[in-house]
Amino acid sequence: MKTALVTGASRGIGSAVAVALAQMGYAVVINYMKSKDRAENLAKVITDSYKTPALALQCDVSDSQQVAKMFSTIKENFGGVDVLVNNAGVSSQKMLTDISVEEWKKTIGVNLDGAFYCSKEALPYMISKKQGSIINISSMWGQVGASCEVHYSTAKAGLIGFTKALAKEVALSNIRVNAVAPGVVMTDMMSSFDENTVAELKEETPLQRLGTPKNIADAVAFLVSDKAEFITGQVLGVNGGFII
Repeated sequence: MKTALVTGASRGIGSAVAVALAQMGYAVVINYMKSKDRAENLAKVITDSYKTPALALQCDVSDSQQVAKMFSTIKENFGGVDVLVNNAGVSSQKMLTDISVEEWKKTIGVNLDGAFYCSKEALPYMISKKQGSIINISSMWGQVGASCEVHYSTAKAGLIGFTKALAKEVALSNIRVNAVAPGVVMTDMMSSFDENTVAELKEETPLQRLGTPKNIADAVAFLVSDKAEFITGQVLGVNGGFII
């Protein structure tokens, strides 16, 4: 049985991705930072519903030592990771002049450094097996930038560059690296927006609706599957036409 690690998987997009991969038959490692109860409950649901192993592991992906420890536990339980979904992320809306150095470092650390640390740990196993798939969850704001989200946009744009470069580097080992760039998706990250702002975002989306975590999970499932076996280094926009 193959194993998938989804970072930031206790809720939202990460949770939906974990379920989608379990439905495909993967053993799933559910990484979380603070939401222990949610992560462990999700692991139980996956095990009970899809009869596939699931393990919840706490780790701050912006800390390379914690990531190394997480992968050591994964190795003990599953041997390694066949699919890595770098989903963990944080965001906030602030003018650049109001972003503190600590907030900048945290945003880059979780969204971008975490993908580097996890990929670095995952690749030796993938290379030894001559197969594997890495999916980086970017954002449409990583493609075009967002006012009052310079730190977030920078991190997500970095993930796109990371995706393209790493895809070229590991292709000879039959490892594919792709990115999914969600549009406006109804997750906890949207909790800071009022109803009027949410309505405006919906109106700005050509399909006249906001995305769901499942929409993103379906895109990840496709890119992981054999149906995408000749796709690597690509950025798949799942945004309802918001960015074209």
